[in-house]
Order: sequence, then C-alpha cells, then structure tokens
Amino acid sequence: MEFWPFTVRLNVRFRGLTERSGVLIRGTGPDGADAWGEYSPFPDYSPEQRGRWWAAAMEAARGDLPAPVRDSVETAQIIPEVDADAAQALVRTFGCRTAKVKVGGPRGIDPDPAATLRADCARVEAVTSALGPGGKVRVDANGAWTPDAAIAAIAALDSAARTGGADGLEYVEQPCASVEDLARVRRAVSTRIAADESIRLTGDVDAVVRADAADILVLKPSPLGGAQAVVEMAERIGLPVVVSSAMESSVGLAAALSAALALPDADLAHGLGTGTLLATDTVDDPLVPIAGRLSPRQLRVCP
Repeated sequence: MEFWPFTVRLNVRFRGLTERSGVLIRGTGPDGADAWGEYSPFPDYSPEQRGRWWAAAMEAARGDLPAPVRDSVETAQIIPEVDADAAQALVRTFGCRTAKVKVGGPRGIDPDPAATLRADCARVEAVTSALGPGGKVRVDANGAWTPDAAIAAIAALDSAARTGGADGLEYVEQPCASVEDLARVRRAVSTRIAADESIRLTGDVDAVVRADAADILVLKPSPLGGAQAVVEMAERIGLPVVVSSAMESSVGLAAALSAALALPDADLAHGLGTGTLLATDTVDDPLVPIAGRLSPRQLRVCP
C-alpha cells in the first residue's frame, strides 16, 4: 500500500476548522484496480476513536465495501453557521430538497444564547424559504444545549421552519450531549430526535437504543469503523438511519456513500453533501450532489 499525506481547504469555517488534513491510502481492490481509503480523524479524537477511523480507511483501501442496492441516494445540503443570504445561496446551488442547518453557536465559543437562537431561527427560516414547497429542514446542535434550552430552542426553530413554508422541522440532531439528556428531550417534544455524537464518539449505538433516546440514528462510517460496520449496525438496530460523512475529502465521502447505497430507502436524505463545503479536494472531480442526489463514480485521485 502507498500513503499520501493531504490537506484540503474549506470554503467556510466548520467545527472551528478552515482545512482538513490526513492521509490517503492506495491499495488494491478485489478486481485488481486501485482502491483508496482516507484516514483523517479530527485532532481531538482519542486513540480508540482514531483506531476505528483507521479500520474504515483500510477497509476502503482494500476495496472491501458493501454491495449497493441502489444506484443513487438523496442527499441533504449542509448549511454551516453562515448568514441568511449565504445559506440561501448554498441551498440553491446543488438542487437538494433537504437541508441540515447547523445551530447552537460555533464550537469553542461561549455565545449569547438569545442572540444565537435569533440568528439560528433567521437561518432556518431563510433556508426553508429557499427550499420552497416540499422542502425539508433539519437542524444539528452538536450537543450544545441543556435539556431546558433544547426544549425551548426546538419550539422556536420549528416555528421558524413553519414561517419559511415547511411543515416544521424534519428532526433535531444531537440537541444535548448525553444520552440521558437526549432521552429527556425526546420525551418532552413532538419533533423527532436524532443521535450522532452519542454514537460516533463512543461507538456504542446500543446505549442510545436502550435509553430510547432517539427516533433516528446518524451513522458516520469513518469514525464508526467503516461502511460494512455501519450497514451491519443499521440492519441490527432497525431504526431509520441517515448515513453521514465526517467532513472528509471526496475519497472518504465515497466510502460513506457506499454504506448509504447498501441500505434501503428510509425516505430520509443522507448527510453526504459536505463536498459542497470544500474549496479544494483530493480528486479532480469532487463528489457533490447533482439535482440533490449523489451517485458513485470512478474517482481520479490527485493527492
């Protein structure tokens, strides 16, 4: 195998980052063709978390990805914490009918909660308006809220989505950090709750299920050990699943896409639109949605 360090730039700040770095791994697939994996864990990941990411990268570099049952998947456009005009421009560029809006304030910054919520509501309303009739909007707080703050914020954001023309929020992703708080919020609101960090950071989906803490599972192949692991997890648990990327380059995104293609349609757009946030990439033809859908293709890697 060959190892190629890389750095790609983001066109907006995401999780406090302006670039993503890692290593591309070139191996050989079962058909003898080149197969590529990506190892790009976030800097704050533990050795155990990095180990799962390494396993995912090696799986892809061996070409050991799940067989598809579909030839494309609906994809959600991700909307970072940008102003309303920038958010609307992102929605209109790639034709997605679902958007995931980041809310709750930038990571590592102690926000003014009232001002942050006002900005979040304005962003959600703008995005929903840009999506137009039939569009769906979901929000992701990355565990930023306490249970009481989450309950109040979900009501305000749901109202903003309705003002923009949607039938409320599709779901709220990781409103609180702990599984116990997720379960408490889920019992208190009518909006569906999705778990991400509670699964991704621990690798333990069963704790979320035991606590009855989520309606939807957000599964990210890279930090969960690979596409095969995610497919097996989804089939075993039986809850609706959104396969999501972890802000990788198109090489890692392609492996995540393979997991989504191997699962039946659950009428939920997958979180695979992060290629739209890359200013540079590891391939010469970035993997971005076309008319709101993502399809596999042969990548021409240029590390």
